[in-house]
Amino acid sequence: MGTVLVIVAPGQGAQTPGFLTPWLEDPTFAERLRWLSAVCDVDLVHYGTKADADTIRDTAIAQPLLVGAGLVAALALFPHPADAFRVIDLAAGHSVGEVTAAAGVGVISAEQAMVFVRERGKAMAAAAAKAPTGMMAVLGGDSEEVLAAIAENHLVAANNNGPGQVVAAGTLEDLENFSKKAPARTRLVPLQVAGAFHTEYVAHAVDLLGGYAKAISTHDPRTRLLSNRDGHIVHDGREVLDRIVTQVSSPVRWDLCMQTMQDLGVTGMLEMPPAGTLTGIARRALKGIETFALKTPDQLDDARAFVEKHGEGGPLEGNPTWRLLVAPMKGVFSLAPDLALDQPAGASLTPGAVVGSVKSLRDDLPVAAPHGGIVVEWLVEDGDPVSPGQPIVRLHPAVSAT
Repeated sequence: MGTVLVIVAPGQGAQTPGFLTPWLEDPTFAERLRWLSAVCDVDLVHYGTKADADTIRDTAIAQPLLVGAGLVAALALFPHPADAFRVIDLAAGHSVGEVTAAAGVGVISAEQAMVFVRERGKAMAAAAAKAPTGMMAVLGGDSEEVLAAIAENHLVAANNNGPGQVVAAGTLEDLENFSKKAPARTRLVPLQVAGAFHTEYVAHAVDLLGGYAKAISTHDPRTRLLSNRDGHIVHDGREVLDRIVTQVSSPVRWDLCMQTMQDLGVTGMLEMPPAGTLTGIARRALKGIETFALKTPDQLDDARAFVEKHGEGGPLEGNPTWRLLVAPMKGVFSLAPDLALDQPAGASLTPGAVVGSVKSLRDDLPVAAPHGGIVVEWLVEDGDPVSPGQPIVRLHPAVSAT
């Protein structure tokens, strides 16, 4: 059985005081971080080395700090980024970590990511300030009972990180009521955040970021990328950015991301700095997976060995994503009624044409050709079971005139 490597980027709350101090001993790392500081107008060097926990808890500081640290550490791990795409099978980020992951796989540039995340942090903090809201981790307990109790108290499961770790969000009053009658065998931990992120209480930020996103150019991911919305693989760059925008007010389904990792047979997970949170969750939820939490630069050689051990590269290697349509999730493929699998090579698909769908017990998702193209070969048949990221049809990028 082969190996499968996933690179993950943590979300807000992973940062700790001084976590960048050892990294900044490398002049190249320091120069790159200063550049990203200039881009986003946030002193990442100061906040990553000298600021206290209360200071870096500020959403407007924490989010650029996390993304900047992850991107510069990725360059330290992969000095030649093209090498990374030949070995990474899958990438994902938790909450704001999705911005890190999107830039890491080439959907947006590092500079676009830093400007976007600066505005994301500011907008989320401003939206959260409009009402007294908060978040609370619910650890342990029966999953169904926990989710039912959250809903009964007019709260939202804003982060579902798998069995035994759900984050409830809503008004402070509802959180207080929830804490008085917590589900059996649970431990409640109030989170020091500005408000109820990933709920309707920060929807105002979605509108603002959506406007900015329209002005940002995108490219399709260079490797398979998971979405927090539903754990699906998204291979269209514009859709990736749109999902990141709407995710601000939508629950993070990291449990579904891990389910896709399991479906893909992930054998190794490497977490970018400040690492430890997501690898910790994976050790509890993904039995048998090997993890590597990259925390300090003296681990880089071991991290490269870990990548070499687990990384084989996904099906996108050597195939630009606009030439290869892949299954967004595990399920059964159904061909679009107006197509035929024996259709000869050379048949034209217009931009946005749907070639079929993948159906699971939970969803029925279309598989579309966002840029159109000429059919080179079909790689599955109607009714075939498919895995997330499995190639369905290979296209030539040229599109016939319509």
